[in-house]
Amino acid sequence: MTSTEPALQHVLDRERAHHERCRDTLAAMVEGAGEQVVIGEDVAASGADAEVLGYQLRSRAKALRELPEGPLFFGALEFEGAGGRLHIGRLRITEHPAEPPLVVDWRAPVSRAFYQASARDPQGVAVRRRFGWAPGSRGDSRDLTGLEDEHLGQGENRASDIVAREIERPRVGPMRDIAATIQPEQDDLVREDLTVSVCVQGAPGTGKTAVGLHRAAYLLYTHPQRVRRGGLLILGPNRTFLSYIAEVLPALGETGVRQSTPAEEIARWPVRGVDDESAAVVKHDARMAQVLRRALYARVRTEGAGSLAVPDGSYRWRVPEAELARIVEDVREEEPPYGVGRERVRARIVRSVREQVERRAGPPTNAWVRRVERARPVSAYLDAVWPRVRPEEVVAGLLGDRAVLAEAADGLLDPAEQEVLLWREPPGRGSRRAGRPPIWCSSTRSAG
Repeated sequence: MTSTEPALQHVLDRERAHHERCRDTLAAMVEGAGEQVVIGEDVAASGADAEVLGYQLRSRAKALRELPEGPLFFGALEFEGAGGRLHIGRLRITEHPAEPPLVVDWRAPVSRAFYQASARDPQGVAVRRRFGWAPGSRGDSRDLTGLEDEHLGQGENRASDIVAREIERPRVGPMRDIAATIQPEQDDLVREDLTVSVCVQGAPGTGKTAVGLHRAAYLLYTHPQRVRRGGLLILGPNRTFLSYIAEVLPALGETGVRQSTPAEEIARWPVRGVDDESAAVVKHDARMAQVLRRALYARVRTEGAGSLAVPDGSYRWRVPEAELARIVEDVREEEPPYGVGRERVRARIVRSVREQVERRAGPPTNAWVRRVERARPVSAYLDAVWPRVRPEEVVAGLLGDRAVLAEAADGLLDPAEQEVLLWREPPGRGSRRAGRPPIWCSSTRSAG
């Protein structure tokens, strides 16, 4: 369906008018964000609260100012009954926070139906509309050239010409976002839970990088405080690649994400030694992963840890030594990531204590569970049997101690290979006192 069909011209004019309204509203949002920064400077609050508020206001104003020009929506949903109608775009646009938005962010839960609804499972959608924009449009409403309606409520299931043209459009210039053309399988990957590690594999040109960037944008939208508190780093093989993808996240409304290369990250720390070729060959061997794993998990020990007494008011709940050893051994056999294993041991110790409580006095409260999880004896036991450890501590302990290396490399590396790995002169302690891990570089020429 295009604007050349007279029956659609009125609909197209109405959608262009809505886009003009959205443009005016976005301009007002940008101006209002700048005014809020000025007003926030005089806010009546404590120094810390005022600083946090000021940072949030400045970040919001900066993000809105840096939005690239382009169409403000690419789709719309009309719901069954009195469900109303929503336009879907790259960011939320609203005239007033209490009023229905003019455009809903593509990452919002309600927008998922745009990607997932089908004739077989319409998810309450009567009509899904896709908009066609002139290639390279900077957001002029006259660039809205066509639209397609898919009547899911009537069982209509049609391939989208607009999506096909967008996917097949020649790649010229920087990478474009794919928010308008995300397929259901890609949407599942993008919206996977924060705790799930996602590995996207495929042939060249299948959209792996685009899906990864859209997942990053989705996590920043869904878990803003948690993700920004830990930071988000985009790693690319080189600066040319980073320049190619640099405009995707800003186009999706996310600015301030750091992008770097492995070489740049390593260069942040001073190099204090260079391996010779024989050591580099061994360090780049896949067997080293197993050696490091052995060295790490060698720190998990239950010998001599004894039993555990957890205080609960005037009472002490006891977990026998044999049961604790069994808990640790069971978790080790499951082979979880090291940090996950530590918390898994904690959870099972708490479960053992909770079962005793339930037999004696009934189910405990959630507050009781949290208190036991933080109990000093529980944390002390964990530190003894499954200690916290930093990566550089494992490497330093392995390469700086002949006995530790021999135990971890037994059956994997021969004596000659172990010998070339040992540090002849361990890095100075000054770097560790300053909180900087020592860096030891291997020759890339011999890495294969």
